[in-house]
Amino acid sequence: MNTSQPVWLTPSACERLRAELAELRGDPGAGADGSDTAVADPEHFADHARRRARIQQIQDLLGRAVIGEAPPDDGVAEPGMVLTVRFDGDGDTDTFLLGTRSGNDPDGVEVCSPESPLGAALLGARQGDRRSYLGPDERPVQVTLLRAVPYDQHG
Repeated sequence: MNTSQPVWLTPSACERLRAELAELRGDPGAGADGSDTAVADPEHFADHARRRARIQQIQDLLGRAVIGEAPPDDGVAEPGMVLTVRFDGDGDTDTFLLGTRSGNDPDGVEVCSPESPLGAALLGARQGDRRSYLGPDERPVQVTLLRAVPYDQHG
């Protein structure tokens, strides 16, 4: 993943990340007597390391975030667009936001990361373009972009 690329976040996703960051920044290591329990407890030390890694990840995301700015309504698949696709093998369709995952958005739109195999395959696609990516079973999956609209216009 390119950590210098901007990431598109909905305002609600940004708020959830900020709330999680505030919670993670609380003092996780002080014991009841004020001692640092991470030194004595290897499990707590591992939890502390995971917490620090998540704090760094969130800080990185927020530092690169483009929050709620709608991309142009030009039908091109890019972060901030809600995409409707058809999976050519079975004809199923799916609709999702191409953006950074932070749970589901309150309106129930699924999120697909541009760094995922599907998201990366669709970047730059226009309506009617057919793309392929490797599925979880390492087989090619064919997908056709049916529609791409800015997040704030998808309703």
